[in-house]
Amino acid sequence: MKQVISYILTPIFFFFFGLTLGVFHIIQIITLNLFGHSWHDKSVVWLNFCLTKCLHLLGTRIHFIGFDQPLDNRPKLFISNHQSMWDIPPVIWRLGKWRIKFIAKASLARFIPSISYNLKRGGSLAIDRKDREGSVEKIKNFAKFIKEKNLSICIYPEGTRSRDGNIMPFKPAGVEAILEVIPDIQVIPIAIKNTGKIDNNGRFNKNICVKTQFTMLPERKLSPQHLSDQLEAIRQEMMRHI
Repeated sequence: MKQVISYILTPIFFFFFGLTLGVFHIIQIITLNLFGHSWHDKSVVWLNFCLTKCLHLLGTRIHFIGFDQPLDNRPKLFISNHQSMWDIPPVIWRLGKWRIKFIAKASLARFIPSISYNLKRGGSLAIDRKDREGSVEKIKNFAKFIKEKNLSICIYPEGTRSRDGNIMPFKPAGVEAILEVIPDIQVIPIAIKNTGKIDNNGRFNKNICVKTQFTMLPERKLSPQHLSDQLEAIRQEMMRHI
């Protein structure tokens, strides 16, 4: 019965998901060009609020834990595990006040309404993972921009999506490049659970009634010394929450 319902709800979900991307692509163009980056960032938050609500059409339940902890307005580095594209909208929506910019793979900056526009024009960074040296240099310049504009960063140090939900070892290069430019940046890990199950192993019909969980762990600072060990400790802490 669940599979039958999935085949009914999935096209409805994709219709409203695509409609949201199309409408907000136009809204982003208008807000950025007429009102500037601050208003554009607000439109991106509303975009991701609507994308999150689209997930509810599949019966997806999203539970936030720890997101009410008090945080100041200084730039933050949010470190998260990565299971699917459904990781992103709830995080941007709930953390919109910190104007989060993402480090994403270059392919996302092309041909995707709203998402590609935001990556190219909204201050985020798209990198070619195969060009390690060039990517590190771009991340350093990106961190300078973040520091200057008092923005925040979200990075997925696994480097790619985890297909089975387990958290792969973290790659330190991106975090290390950020710390070189902003050594005192506040670091906040976010452990994400079960978003990968929505994808149904890449099939058209998505899984319905998936219980997802986003857990914000305590704020901390990282040191460039023994960074790999510190990132491994964060990874282990995340694993205990998923």
